[in-house]
Amino acid sequence: MKSTPQRLKTVWLSLRLGVRMDWESPIDSGPVPEDGSTFDVIVVGGGPGGSGAAGYMAMKGHKVLLLEKAVWPRDKTCGDAVGGKSLKHVEELGVKLTLEKTPHFRVDSIIFGGPNGKEVRIALPEDEVENREAGYSLPRRQFDTLLFQNANEKVLESGGSVIQNFSVKEVHIEDGVVKGISGVVGGESLHYSAPLTIGAGGYNCPVSRAVTAHHEEPMVDKAHYCGAFREYWTGVEGCGDWSGAIEIHFIEGVLPGYFWIFPVGDGVVNVGIGMVMTEMDKQSVKLRGLQDWVINESPKFKKRFANAKKVEKSGKGSMLPFGSPRKKPPSFQPRRVAMAGAMCIGDAASLVDPFTGEGIGNALLSAKLASTIFDLEKHKEGFTSESAEEYQVKLWDELSAELTNSYKLQRLVKKKRLMNFFIGRAVKKVELQRALTDMIASKEAQGQFHSKWWMFKTLFF
Repeated sequence: MKSTPQRLKTVWLSLRLGVRMDWESPIDSGPVPEDGSTFDVIVVGGGPGGSGAAGYMAMKGHKVLLLEKAVWPRDKTCGDAVGGKSLKHVEELGVKLTLEKTPHFRVDSIIFGGPNGKEVRIALPEDEVENREAGYSLPRRQFDTLLFQNANEKVLESGGSVIQNFSVKEVHIEDGVVKGISGVVGGESLHYSAPLTIGAGGYNCPVSRAVTAHHEEPMVDKAHYCGAFREYWTGVEGCGDWSGAIEIHFIEGVLPGYFWIFPVGDGVVNVGIGMVMTEMDKQSVKLRGLQDWVINESPKFKKRFANAKKVEKSGKGSMLPFGSPRKKPPSFQPRRVAMAGAMCIGDAASLVDPFTGEGIGNALLSAKLASTIFDLEKHKEGFTSESAEEYQVKLWDELSAELTNSYKLQRLVKKKRLMNFFIGRAVKKVELQRALTDMIASKEAQGQFHSKWWMFKTLFF
């Protein structure tokens, strides 16, 4: 049997051939633009949202500056699942065919487990699985690099620039308008300006921090933030090599939150745990220790991990900013994400699904929406506050039903008996199975969960 690191390497580096694959090669971003250069759009962050925004903007002919703090390829803490909503945008950006040629796990179903151990397995629609529109699971190092490579090519072709290893030091705001970015690369201080700056730098994005601070509004709300911890394992019992189910388990002691098992191909499995930060503080929980307990002590899972091996140094933690609605937001839901001269997208806009923890689909959706709101002719003197408000209203109109539904499910998870009852009914009720599938696959919300009558008749009749 291959050693654990080598088995992971076959997924990340080759298809059992030991050949270095595209997503492990350095990416040439070309020369660093001169200090003081002006662009149509500056994008801060090269993850899926930032790469998507840069790609969409470049496809419209804009001169884009894409800034990334890491040097690619790089890893990212995540469950590694890519749902149907994400794949639609990946296809529009021209990456889907490339992705399909690389090794990946085909997701054909989802297993939900309740605190009492009862499970419901929900098969994804056969036509979507057959047409490769249902969902994939693959390491974010692989997925993100493919998107960044695509954005890099599109941006350079449209006359823009890409800088890796760029550390943002200041977001410049003048007279209430974001004007540009200052930062450091290779020890050199540089400043760039544009009518629009897009924040796509994750949960601690400097653009998002600047936008919320300028309006004296909160950015972090622990009741709507989740801590997450992930490891890679091999030899986990019950997991397929290249196709099968991904699993989400709601376990007593991990509520509100869940334990996940997501295969990524060739016997390698992404195993992780997530919990709302206020609950972590309340219970004085450390996620690494909690995951160790689930794997080694939980009667249900210790048997499945009895012969499994952890990939060394694969443990990694992060935070996820949920898009759940706030009770009394000072301005916009879920929080302020734009102002004159700037829009934030993805995690930087707090758009992670509060039930599933999925964020890629909404990152790409918000990236595309930002590209439709920005009009270079209209905004050549600066992206206006009116357009910033339009973006925030349209973004919440698009996602409010889905995120509100997911938040209701997250709150349901807090109550063990209700969650057991819900999973038990889902075993028998096709309507609930379909609704749960919509949640995890990140498709457009179907609307049932904000109908109390639908919930009542589905659960009790």
